Amino acid sequence: MFSLLVISGLQVSVESAGIRFERSISRHYRSELTVKNGGGWGSWGHREMCPAGTYAAGFSLRVEDPVGPREDDTALNGIRLHCVYTPSLYHHYSSVQSDVGSWGRWTEIRWCPSGFLKAFQLRVEPSQGNDDDTAANNIIFQCSQGTLHGDGTNWGHWGTWSQTCEGKGICGLKTRIEVPQGRGDDTSLNDVIMYCCD
Repeated sequence: MFSLLVISGLQVSVESAGIRFERSISRHYRSELTVKNGGGWGSWGHREMCPAGTYAAGFSLRVEDPVGPREDDTALNGIRLHCVYTPSLYHHYSSVQSDVGSWGRWTEIRWCPSGFLKAFQLRVEPSQGNDDDTAANNIIFQCSQGTLHGDGTNWGHWGTWSQTCEGKGICGLKTRIEVPQGRGDDTSLNDVIMYCCD
């Protein structure tokens, strides 16, 4: 049995559990935002962009809560951007995410009080040698006005802020994820690149 997939223009839309995932396949971006303290394990996923004309005004995280002594913590597993046409009109939004780790729960959406996401800061635990590594643990975003703090975990240290968007706001992301290591030490999300659009 074959199913027919209709692609209209350059956008693809998928409905799942009440969340609308939509992305712009070939949206152009103006600049990339990076931080220097990201972890080095895993590989980069695909770049995922907000639908044309929208920008990220909110985010949510996939976080594994601490699992206890002698267990394998992974901390931050995913970042999801929530994209809107107009700031403060949050009842109509699309969500995009790059690769996501296997563990944890999605947190509630945090929305900018005004404007769009413009810069970010990542909390990362450096390599622990023979002990349990978690890599990325949390994120803070700077909005056009104010900041939004993620509901991640507390291991590691905050790095410096990324550059600030030269365009209107953040419009996409790409994550670096380490796949499950079997009996080895899992870290899941290690690093992220954000994209800015005019």
